[in-house]
Order: sequence, then C-alpha cells, then structure tokens
Amino acid sequence: MAPKYHPTPLSGGDRKALAKELGRARAMTTILAGQAAEARIKGEALIRQADKLLSESWNERIWASGGPIDPSPTVDQAINGGYAWLEIECSRCRTRRDVDLAALRHPPTTFVHDLAGRLRCSKCSKAGRRPPATLLQLASRSHQAAPET
Repeated sequence: MAPKYHPTPLSGGDRKALAKELGRARAMTTILAGQAAEARIKGEALIRQADKLLSESWNERIWASGGPIDPSPTVDQAINGGYAWLEIECSRCRTRRDVDLAALRHPPTTFVHDLAGRLRCSKCSKAGRRPPATLLQLASRSHQAAPET
C-alpha cells in the first residue's frame, strides 16, 4: 500500500502545523505499536495459563472418574500449558509408558482423549497383539528414561 500523500500547504504557518501533526501521528504510531505488543504478550501469558488450568482440570477429572474424559484439552493446548507428556498404560500387560505429545503428528484440533485409540503398547505389538492404551494423565515431564509410543 502506497503511503498517504499530504499536499504541502502554501503558507508557512500551515506547513508548520502540518509538519507538527505528522510528527504527532508518527509518535502516536510508535506508542500504539508498543502498547499492542505489551497487550499481545499479556494475552499469550493468559492463554498459556488458561491452557495449563485446562490440562490440570482434565487430570483431576480423569483421576476422579477413572477413565478418559470428553472433552479434553487439545494436544496443542496441553503442550502450550506445559504438559508435553501423556502417561499411558497398556490395557493388556499393564506396562506404563510416557508419550511425547510434541513428537506426535497430529492436526491442531486433536483432543487428548482421542489418542487412546491410536496409541498402542510396543511390547504387546511385538507379540502380535494390539490392545488399546489407557490414558492416565498429562505430565509436565517424562517419568521414564526412554519414552516410547
């Protein structure tokens, strides 16, 4: 977009007034851009906090009811809230694993509870079985040395 053209007035007083107003407009642009950046930072922090609270709430509900709860946070919300790991348990052999949510390929709107049908135990799959995983909780860090999916 081309810059706006302001025709220069003929009289000296009008030229000075125009220059003064243009200077004020440029200064105000800088001030407003700074305020917008501060508001964006505060907003992102609030969204991060909301995602963290949503993940904690889901963890409490899943612990209280004993099963996957719908609705759950999306994978991106869990990661943004600081919960980048999902603890799962094989429904057959009861082996617990930690899954790195950031390493999963997923669309941004995938809910955590939808992952239960996709995640499988690697130990049981070697034996030719594919039991589904049971979701335990979201975690901020891995509890195991070598996480697997």
